[in-house]
Amino acid sequence: MSLRNIAIIAHVDHGKTTLVDELLKQSGVYRENERVAERALDSGDIEKERGITILAKATSVTWGDTRINIVDTPGHADFGGEVERILNMVDGAVLLVDAAEGPMPQTKFVVGKALKVGLRPIVAVNKIDRPDARPDEVVNEVFDLFAALDADEDQLDFPILFGSGRDGWMAAEPGRPADASLTPLFDLICDHVPAPTVGDGPFRMIGTILEADPFLGRIVTGRIHSGTVRPNHTIKVIGRDGAPIETGRVSKILAFRGLERQPIGEGSAGDIVAVAGLSKGTVADTFCDPAVSEALEAQPIDPPTVTMSFIVNDSPLAGTEGDKVTSRVIRDRLMREAEGNVALRIEDSDQKDAFHVSGRGELQLAVLIETMRREGFELAVSRPRVVLQKGEDGALLEPVEEVVIDVDEEHSGAVVQKMSERKGDMLELRPSGGNRVRLVFHAPTRGLIGYQSELLTDTRGTAIMNRLFHGYAPFKGPIAGRTNGVLIANEPGEAVAYALFNLEDRGPMVIDPGTKVYQGMIVGIHTRDNDLEVNVLKGKKLTNVRAAGKDDAVKLTPPVRMTLERALSWIQDDELVEVTPRSIRLRKLYLDPHERKRFEKAQNVA
Repeated sequence: MSLRNIAIIAHVDHGKTTLVDELLKQSGVYRENERVAERALDSGDIEKERGITILAKATSVTWGDTRINIVDTPGHADFGGEVERILNMVDGAVLLVDAAEGPMPQTKFVVGKALKVGLRPIVAVNKIDRPDARPDEVVNEVFDLFAALDADEDQLDFPILFGSGRDGWMAAEPGRPADASLTPLFDLICDHVPAPTVGDGPFRMIGTILEADPFLGRIVTGRIHSGTVRPNHTIKVIGRDGAPIETGRVSKILAFRGLERQPIGEGSAGDIVAVAGLSKGTVADTFCDPAVSEALEAQPIDPPTVTMSFIVNDSPLAGTEGDKVTSRVIRDRLMREAEGNVALRIEDSDQKDAFHVSGRGELQLAVLIETMRREGFELAVSRPRVVLQKGEDGALLEPVEEVVIDVDEEHSGAVVQKMSERKGDMLELRPSGGNRVRLVFHAPTRGLIGYQSELLTDTRGTAIMNRLFHGYAPFKGPIAGRTNGVLIANEPGEAVAYALFNLEDRGPMVIDPGTKVYQGMIVGIHTRDNDLEVNVLKGKKLTNVRAAGKDDAVKLTPPVRMTLERALSWIQDDELVEVTPRSIRLRKLYLDPHERKRFEKAQNVA
């Protein structure tokens, strides 16, 4: 049976996982009466809730006498470390592009990586049934993108299909054919994607995906570069620097068959398999025969651009909602995450109970925090900060992102003004159809932290923002931050509705009546620019006089709901987000008011 290895690459929400669902269905993986979950490969709880792919996953289908290994990749640049590793495993890629939106920043990111490793992508223009579809213009934009990314002549001569992944059809022309199916895509994969290139010599494989199994232990997935491997074979692991890591025995070899992994008796060169039995080998390490002495070259990973401090929760409510609260268990969990996610960097800080965690963006770090809180962890996290670098001449450099904002024409002025305040340089403004315009900026990452919610407010929820790391540029100077101060609880206890009602003229609240509070906890947003300590425990004074209307229930304005991402981007440098399995609280770094004043005085002197 011949073999093809492909990756499905695209911008977030352009329909990768939905297309994989249809590929699985039409290749006969499911029984006719089998009930199948939508977006079957998005198996994680957070992936299902958010509708995005976070972790790359492999599957396999059979078409005629060809086995096609398919890898579904994340579309968001924050999870780009997954994409960079996956492209080592495949020989071809299907680039999915929305028929209305066209190539977006993340499309540029994944296509650039694919072209760099020599892949010749198949372009599939998806969602052709959208009323605002513009397939011909989108194909021209894709060609321009390939040319801008220095594609060679073979890569520029890409085959094109049009269709709808949701409806399960692709065709050489934009119109839906009578015999609509994905047969043209399957045939094109078999004809256009080359068979795996196989190296000479004994067994060698680069680890690409790492996961833990309760029965088999550590499982590492990768493509076999050369040779064969069988269960009970002794193999060794070599690190990226060529140093030996461990030697062990393969307990099981698993191959992808549809959505399931099945044990096989032998893995041969070119195939994508999962190997179990070793305890230390990880992503980007070389798994090989004991006779091999040199590691295979792995793709370089782009450096992290955003860092946060993960701190042991020391608030008065610490330990009341979670069972994993100590620095040792938090550190072990972070180190375990960094093993399988090469885009993350974990460092110990000068403080004994804090760790610096660096990644590609706030979303990647927010997903890690959300995962940890669901596992029972309690911790406090700081505001995201950008990772600065020094240039060759000693000048300070900061990460800059390419920002594409699609917005209704009437709100474009507000977007341009806010982006210029955040030191963004506008590169392009063009109509995108339907009284909407597309704005393209280069803006510093630190200016974009917290802008998403402000953008939605300014544009009444009509704007769509996409970001992509562009590179490092000279530091652009100070950027104005949050303009409002906060309301801080001055006593521990439970918030009272009467007190919250009387504080409403000071600013909107972020807590409900009955919420447990402590001294130093943030309970609201001040209408002015200074912080204010307030009493949210003050009840109504009772008298023996009863008058009409005295006992009417107070009517409170609903509080501002702080999601994890919004809280992380909203807080200032002297504030923290306290994260527990049941709550997300905002607090000051120093709970005691005297300590806060000393800290402010020291900051002003500095």
